[in-house]
Amino acid sequence: MNRSAVSTAALCGTVAIPAYAASGPFLSLYNTNFVVLISFVLFIGVLLYFKVPKFVAALLDRQIESIRSKLAETASIREDAKSLLDRCQREREAAGATAELIVSNATEHAASLVEKAKVDIKGASARRIAAAEEQIAIAEEAAIAEIRNRAAEIAVSAAGQIIASKLDADDRNRLFDQAVKDTETHLN
Repeated sequence: MNRSAVSTAALCGTVAIPAYAASGPFLSLYNTNFVVLISFVLFIGVLLYFKVPKFVAALLDRQIESIRSKLAETASIREDAKSLLDRCQREREAAGATAELIVSNATEHAASLVEKAKVDIKGASARRIAAAEEQIAIAEEAAIAEIRNRAAEIAVSAAGQIIASKLDADDRNRLFDQAVKDTETHLN
């Protein structure tokens, strides 16, 4: 046998076994069951003498009232939360309707702006086309006038050359004198 087994056996021999403590007559102070019963009855008597059950009942009643008031408060908070939820849902629905109205108005406004822009573009295009046509007409008139002027210059130059080649010096002097006289009459 080892030492731990021996020490365990010695310890068990010295410890009181409850079955042996409750032996003997019941109404004896050596009987632990009787002593425990008397202690329990005395404990209950002390509790009753100091009105501990009333005190415990009062504490329990206060706790019950506290719980009831908290339940009532919770119920009122729940009702408030429910009414707040209902109000928020109504406001959300109203906001949704307002948002739909805003989107509808914005769509209509955008369509009208598109139509106005189309009309403005058509008007601007027409004005630009008219301005371009006017510039083309002015350019044509200027080109025609320049061509006429150039043709007249060429004709005058050609006529001058033809006249110069066919006239002698006396005829040229006579024509020059006549041109000076005509110029003087026209200038005066």
